[in-house]
Amino acid sequence: MKKTMLIVALLFAFSVSAQEKLFLVFEFMKVDNSQETAYQETEAFWEKIHEERVKNGDIIGWDLWSLQPGGEEQGFQYMTVILYDDPVKMRSNSGDFEKALHQAYPDLSEAELNTKFDETAASRDLAVRIYLERIDYTEGEFEMPIGTISLIDMMKVELGNYETYEKAESEVFKPMHQQQVDLGEKASWGLLRFMSPIGSDTYASHITVNMFIDFNQVYMNRSQGPELSASQEQAIKDGIASRDLKYVYTGRLIRKVR
Repeated sequence: MKKTMLIVALLFAFSVSAQEKLFLVFEFMKVDNSQETAYQETEAFWEKIHEERVKNGDIIGWDLWSLQPGGEEQGFQYMTVILYDDPVKMRSNSGDFEKALHQAYPDLSEAELNTKFDETAASRDLAVRIYLERIDYTEGEFEMPIGTISLIDMMKVELGNYETYEKAESEVFKPMHQQQVDLGEKASWGLLRFMSPIGSDTYASHITVNMFIDFNQVYMNRSQGPELSASQEQAIKDGIASRDLKYVYTGRLIRKVR
């Protein structure tokens, strides 16, 4: 038991310490076709509140992504992302929400605000919430404008293999992603680790996010890159073997607050 606890502690201590810390909440939404218009109105309402939360220093950003394939029988249609610079802020949902709410809508009565909250609940099913830490990413000047395309890879890694997998992503695959960024073939790449939920029954443990300016960049011809040595080829095989790629969503950024 002590050995197991030590392994878990080491896994969560493993990170790229020289890089800026970022913590994220992903919320996956199911939206019925008949609720599409109502849901867009809901997120427009919340966007103004998040703008005030950013101004107040409660969060550092908020995004809304539409997801593909996105069919009603294929999981989720939308995803929101809230960004924090501190894990305590994220997990405790700290900040003065009431202040931000009334800054955004000073003229709405309590009854009108309650109606808005009821409409929010009716317009979508908040099906999954994930707390994440970004543990590695490529360097670059990409500002992620509206219309950005992301490939969101859901990875499943056993607890005892976290270090092996994360090392492979950072030491083997990240340089390849960085080369694509430098050549203009990709906008950015990042590696996220689940903070909650975790455990053997969870669907995934990590997410990699590849971002592109648009679909033209997604499908452009890629450079061949340098010839790999036998050891590099083996490192790639070992890295792929260390995780199970569960599912890939394609996201399109449709709202953003910074």
